[in-house]
Amino acid sequence: MSLLHAIIGVSTMRTHAQAVVIGGGVIGCSILYHLTKLGWTDVVLLERDELTSGSTWHAAANIHGLHDNNNITRIQNYTMDLYNALEAETGQSCGVFQPGSLYLAQTEAREHQLRLQAAKAKYYGLHFHEVSRDEAERLHPLVDFDGIRCIMFEPSGGNVDPSGVTNAYAAGTRQNGAEIIRFCPVTATEQQPDGTWIVRTTKGDIATEWVVNAAGLWGREVAALAGLDLPLQPTEHQYFVTETIAEIAALDRRLPSVADRDGEYYLRQEGKGLLVGAYEKDLRFWAEDGTPQGFGHELFADDLERIEDNMMRAIDRVPAVGEAGIKRVINGPMIWSPDANVLFGPAPELSNYFCCNGIIPGFSQSGGMGLLAADWIVTGETRYDMFAWDMARFGTWADKAFTKARVGDQYANRFKIHFPNEERSAGRPLRRRPVYDMQRERGAVFGLNYGWEHPLYFGYPEGAEDHTEGFTRQDWWHQVGAECRMLRENAGVIDISNFATYRCAGPGAEGWLNSVFANTMPKAVGRSCLTPLIGKRGGIAGDFTVTRLGEEEFWVIGSGMAERYHQRFFKAVPLPRDTIFESHTDAMSGFNVAGPRSRDMLQRLTNTSLSTENFPFMRSKWIELAGVRVLALRVSFTGDLGWELHCATEDQAQLYEALLVAGKEVGAGPVGSRALMSLRVEKGYGSWGREYSPEYWPQEVGLDRLCKMDKAFLNKAAVAQTLAKTAREHLVVLALDSGETDASNADATGGEPIFKDGQGIGRVTSGAYGYSVGMSLALGFVSGAQSGDVVEVMVLGRPHQARILAEPPFDPKGLRLRA
Repeated sequence: MSLLHAIIGVSTMRTHAQAVVIGGGVIGCSILYHLTKLGWTDVVLLERDELTSGSTWHAAANIHGLHDNNNITRIQNYTMDLYNALEAETGQSCGVFQPGSLYLAQTEAREHQLRLQAAKAKYYGLHFHEVSRDEAERLHPLVDFDGIRCIMFEPSGGNVDPSGVTNAYAAGTRQNGAEIIRFCPVTATEQQPDGTWIVRTTKGDIATEWVVNAAGLWGREVAALAGLDLPLQPTEHQYFVTETIAEIAALDRRLPSVADRDGEYYLRQEGKGLLVGAYEKDLRFWAEDGTPQGFGHELFADDLERIEDNMMRAIDRVPAVGEAGIKRVINGPMIWSPDANVLFGPAPELSNYFCCNGIIPGFSQSGGMGLLAADWIVTGETRYDMFAWDMARFGTWADKAFTKARVGDQYANRFKIHFPNEERSAGRPLRRRPVYDMQRERGAVFGLNYGWEHPLYFGYPEGAEDHTEGFTRQDWWHQVGAECRMLRENAGVIDISNFATYRCAGPGAEGWLNSVFANTMPKAVGRSCLTPLIGKRGGIAGDFTVTRLGEEEFWVIGSGMAERYHQRFFKAVPLPRDTIFESHTDAMSGFNVAGPRSRDMLQRLTNTSLSTENFPFMRSKWIELAGVRVLALRVSFTGDLGWELHCATEDQAQLYEALLVAGKEVGAGPVGSRALMSLRVEKGYGSWGREYSPEYWPQEVGLDRLCKMDKAFLNKAAVAQTLAKTAREHLVVLALDSGETDASNADATGGEPIFKDGQGIGRVTSGAYGYSVGMSLALGFVSGAQSGDVVEVMVLGRPHQARILAEPPFDPKGLRLRA
C-alpha cells in the first residue's frame, strides 16, 4: 500500500482477513493494534465514517489507574503506561497530561473506599497515597478542602487527547501491516457453514475468521446484522470548559484533576481554564430505537440547567469555576450497558464473533481492553479473569425495559459507591420463580442472580428492599446470623433455583462428558462426582456436580450465573450421534435442605429411606417427597448434612410449602444466600467467580486430585503444563482478629490485600462472619506463607491482624457431611 493510500485511507479492497474489526473509535483501533502485536497482521478495520466518529472524539478522556475490581486496576494501569510507549513507537502524540489526580472523601464510606484502594495500590506496586491538606493545597491551590475527611493522590492521573490516542493506535497498526478502511459502512455479516464470516460492505466483501464488533454507538445495529441483541442504551452527557482563569494562567505547571465523587462531578484543567462534567439525576436517553446511521461528529443542544446542582457543588469546592465564563459546552452521546461495564468477549451462541461494546471509561481502559481482546481471539482466553465484564453475564432476559431502567440508574448514580453485597432495585423484579410470592410473605429480601429474583435473607417487612450503604456490617448482619445458627443447630431450607441444571442422555453421554470434564464420570447409577472444567490456559473454568441416573442418563449441576459463559466450553466438544445435552435451568427449581435435623425433617415427607446406609454421601436418586417427584442429591454447599432437591418448576410451590411445614416441626425455616456465603466460608468451600476462575490452577485451589490425567478431556494439554509447575499461591482460610480496632465492625468481603511483614502476599476472595464458629473469616490466595502465620488483612483499607488456619473451622474432617 502506498504512502498516499495510507494517508487518505484508500486501498484495493482485500477479500480475506484473519479478523475484521468494525468501528474506528479508540476501542476498535486498540483491538486492531493489539492483534498485530500478537502477530496477526492480516487484519482490517472498517469505519463507516472517519476515525473517532461517534462518542470517541468528544470524550473528556480522563485517565486513572485505580478501580474497585483488581483486574480492571491492572488493565487501567497497563493502558496509562502504554500511551507514552505508543507515542515513542509511532511518533504520533497522544496528548498525554499526567499532573496527577486528587481524590476527595466527604463521607466515612468514601474514606473506606479510598483507603482500600490505597492498600490495593501498595499491593500491586502502584502509586496512590494519602496526602495532608497542606500538601493538597500546594498541589491544587484553587480547591477549598473544608469538610474533606481524607485526600488521596494518584501521581499518574490526568487526561489524554482522544483523537491523538486513536490515531496513535491507527498509526501503530499500519506500521505493523494492518489496514484501516474509512468511509466503508458494513451492510451485513453472514456466518458460513464452517463458522467463518462474510462481511459485506459498500466497497466489497471480506471473508474472515473473526468478526469484532467495536462499533460504539452503533454496537446494537452491528450486532443485529448477526442476529444478536445487545443490552445497550445511549444517553446524553454534558461537560463544559471555562474561559481562561487568571490563577491558572499564572502557573508554570498543570493542575491535578479533582475526583470529588461525593459531589457528583469531575473537574480538571483544560487549556488555561477548567473542564467540569457531571452525571445528573435528570438524565436524557437518546436513540432508544436505534442510533441514526448518519450521526457522526454532531452534538446535542446545550442544557446546562440539568446539571446545575452538580455545577453548584463544583463551584462550592472550586470557587474559580463560578467566577469564570463558560467557553464551550459539549453535550454528546455515550452508550451504556445495564451495569456500566463493557460487554466483552465472544458471543456464546455464535462462532468467532467478538464484542467489545458499551465501554464508558474508554481512555482509562482502551489499551487493556485491546490487549485482552487480542488475547482471547488469538490464544482462546484472556490472561486475567474477565467474567465480571463478560457479555455472557447477561442473557435474553436483559430486555429493552430492563436495560433502560438499569442504564438510567447507573448514569444517575455514576459516582455512587458500589458497596459490597449491594443490590440495586432498578428494572426489577424481572424473572420470578413460582415461590417468589411465598418468599415475600415470609419477609424475603431479594437480590438479582442472572435475572432471577433470589432470596438474600428473611424476616423483614414484606416487600422490603436490600439497602447496603456501607463497608461495615449492616442491619441484615444479625438476621443472617440467626439463619446460620438455625441451620447449624436444626435445619434450613435454601433456594438453589439459581443453579444451572443440565441433562445429558444417549449412547454417547458418558463418553462426551468424560471428553468435556476433567474428572472421570460416575460408573454406577446413583453415584455423583465433583469435577472441574478446564480453561484454555489450564485454569479452572468451572466446577460441577455430575450424577448418573441411568445407563445413558446424567444430570449436571453448575453455576447459574455462568450458564451462558459455559456454553462456549460445551460447544467446543461435538456431541456424539443420538446424544443430547440440554439446559433444564428454567424447567427445574430446587432447594437445599441442610443441617443436623435435615434427615429427620425430610424423612417425614417420603417413604424412601434417607439413612446413611441407604442414602450415603454423594449418592442420588429420584424420590417422591410430599407427592412431588424430586431428584435428590446427598450433597450440600453448607458443609453440613443435607440434600439438594430438584423438581419441576411447576411443582416448586407444592414442595416449598411441604418443606416449610415439616421444617417448623424441627425448628427449621428458610435461609437466604447471604447465610450460605457464611456457611460455605466456615467450611472453606470455594465458589465460582471468586475462588474458582481461569486465572487459578487446580493445585492452587485444591482441585488437582479431580483432574484425571489418564483420560482425554477438554484442554488436558494445558492443565498438564500447569500441573507440572509449582503452585504460585494457595487458597487458604484466614481467621481475623476480633479485637477492638477500626475494622472490628466489618468483615472482609473480597479484594482486600493481605500483607506479611509489610510485603503484599495475597488477596481476599471471599469473606464473611462465621456465626457458628464465632469468628470473622476470609478465603484468599497467599504466597510465601503457611498455616499458623500471622498476617494483616486490609479490611476498610487498614491492617487487621489475621491467622492462616491449618483447616476450616467448621467440621474439618467432614463428619457431619457423611453422618
